Amino acid sequence: MHLASAVDPSLADLSNKLIYSAMAVYLIAMFAYMFEWTFGSKGAVAVRSSEQSSLAETVAAAAAPKPAKAAKQVTVTVAAAGGGTTTLTRTALAGEGATVVTSGRGDTEEPDGPGAAGGSEKADLAGRIAISLTILGALLHIAAVVARGLSVMRWPWGNMYEFSCAFALTMVLAFLGLLVSRKQARWLGLPVTLAALLTLGLATTVLYTDSEQLVPALHSYWLAIHVSTAIFCGGAFYAAFITTALYLGKDSYDKRVAAGLTTGPLRTSASVWQRLPAASTLDKLSYRINALVFPLWTFTIIAGAIWAEAAWGKYWEWDPKETWSFITWVAYACYLHARATAGWKGRKAAYLALAAFACWLFNYYGVNIFVTGKHSYAGV
Repeated sequence: MHLASAVDPSLADLSNKLIYSAMAVYLIAMFAYMFEWTFGSKGAVAVRSSEQSSLAETVAAAAAPKPAKAAKQVTVTVAAAGGGTTTLTRTALAGEGATVVTSGRGDTEEPDGPGAAGGSEKADLAGRIAISLTILGALLHIAAVVARGLSVMRWPWGNMYEFSCAFALTMVLAFLGLLVSRKQARWLGLPVTLAALLTLGLATTVLYTDSEQLVPALHSYWLAIHVSTAIFCGGAFYAAFITTALYLGKDSYDKRVAAGLTTGPLRTSASVWQRLPAASTLDKLSYRINALVFPLWTFTIIAGAIWAEAAWGKYWEWDPKETWSFITWVAYACYLHARATAGWKGRKAAYLALAAFACWLFNYYGVNIFVTGKHSYAGV
């Protein structure tokens, strides 16, 4: 196998400048997202949501002393075409004689919030500017990663600095991909740009490595296969982490509202939580992302084992990176199994998802920085 050519210093320097330029644009975009959330808190939809919430609390308080209005649910199984069955839930109001019949499991779906802009024209304008800046930052970011690879004529993720740059780019592109697919995901803009800035900031200050050739073990087509899938999985796991954390916050807010409180968790503004998607929507989104990416993470581990056999002569040696990759796999497997089990939906499963992401995070930063192993050549 032929080794790559010598380093091109001009392209390496251009890559560094493009990374800093992308960071500057991401920073401005992050402030624009912050303005969107700030102006949105004063928007007409947000105000109306607050008024409706107060009205609902007043009506609930007035209706509470009337036990005759108590509701009861009756589940009815009806024969359907083709020999199947359909479950219907009948909710009857005692003393009224009225009934409401819903299909499915009887769950009442909470409507999603209006989004970060909250109906404010100023907030919507700030959000559109933020999206435009994010696209510009992503283009500069792509150019930086490509220039880094061309400077040494290899795939640009041979060490932690390069991996971090590609990882941050994956997060941003995944967010933009959701917008292109017409998903109502602009509320993800602030946490995504913040995470991209933190990742790139850590990469350029602590993890930076000059553009250079790799050790012979890394001169393989498996570098493109194994590491690229790991980068994609990392970006997806981060997106799932965001939605899981927001789900826990939204669920806590809903419980506080039910208890008669007017603020969100940690005394945050109620307007922020009112504009987010419903807790059930966030929960489902997190689960679907993790379920979709888990097979790819499995493939990443298998591809790494095949590459290890080609480079070192053994498929598995319980190297720290291998061990923590397997621990991460087990953690996500436990989450998916628990999530599919009747008694482990909601907050319990969400805590498992956070623990699984913590394993992935330690596998990347902790193992590479603090633990010595066969993957140390990919360290700082």
